[in-house]
Amino acid sequence: MNFNFKKDIFNVGEDQFNKLTLEIFYYQAKNNPVYSKYLHWIGIRPESILQVDEIPFLPIQFFKNNVVSCLSDKSFELFFESSSTTGTGVSKHYLYDPSIYDQSIVKCFEFALGSINQYTFRFLLPSYLERNRSSLVYMANLLLNISGKGAFYLHDLANLAADLQKDREAGNKPFVLGVSFALLDFAKNFPMNLDHAIVMETGGMKGKGPEIIRSDLHAFLKHRLNLETIGSEYGMTELLSQAYSLGNGRFMCPPHMRIAIHQTTDPFNRERPGKTGQLNVIDLSNLESCCFIGTSDLGRMHGDGSFEVMGRFDNSEVRGCNLMYD
Repeated sequence: MNFNFKKDIFNVGEDQFNKLTLEIFYYQAKNNPVYSKYLHWIGIRPESILQVDEIPFLPIQFFKNNVVSCLSDKSFELFFESSSTTGTGVSKHYLYDPSIYDQSIVKCFEFALGSINQYTFRFLLPSYLERNRSSLVYMANLLLNISGKGAFYLHDLANLAADLQKDREAGNKPFVLGVSFALLDFAKNFPMNLDHAIVMETGGMKGKGPEIIRSDLHAFLKHRLNLETIGSEYGMTELLSQAYSLGNGRFMCPPHMRIAIHQTTDPFNRERPGKTGQLNVIDLSNLESCCFIGTSDLGRMHGDGSFEVMGRFDNSEVRGCNLMYD
């Protein structure tokens, strides 16, 4: 590879993004056996791809049945594992060089929210803390270690409320990140004034009570916690980057991440701007695995480059995906 990926990925400008992305595509098409085989089965010759918009996205389901890696002959430093709320198995994302994820976490957070050191972190992530190998818990640990201020809260909502009150008295700037059901429980049981805090949800209601749509969840949290906005974090086990929304339901990507919306009936055709379709992600920090991920989420792009997440679609077995299952 003829570029210093650690340097170039996280310092890529708009002009260099397309060139770098194509270069990574050719590298991964050659060196990632799973992605290479997928391209073969859908009839794509890598050398025929001349534009970023033409690059095929690997369906996210492959992470459940395969080691998706360009470095499968090396010893992996660690791997992350998804939850199994749908009963269809877990995804695993293998890393040889965890420092790539560390850099991505910092770049994504500071792009959206500024310096990490200004925050006192309050993490309410019970369903993630109760299982091993969560990429979200890894991210939270890194942010907490950099800041040096804050704590995790498993089920101790009273202690969280007390610490948030102490933050107000001390003039701290709390950043509260929680799964939806835990934030809902907190707001029900400990209504308080958090106008000094940033509160951000990261989804997660499956199996934890009645489903609630994001707009209703945010309205309830704002009412009970005296907040004008509720933020959101978009990430997943199969990605090493995160996008953040600061309260309007629209997520912005950091420079090394891009969103593409494709038709749900044909994952190889892009959807028109403003239309809802399959949300696909270019994540250059996935250099060791695959940077081109076809998710099972529905999304919509806006003219300013932001995107919305509309939910999930049922037809997740994207064309070509079943050909490679073991």
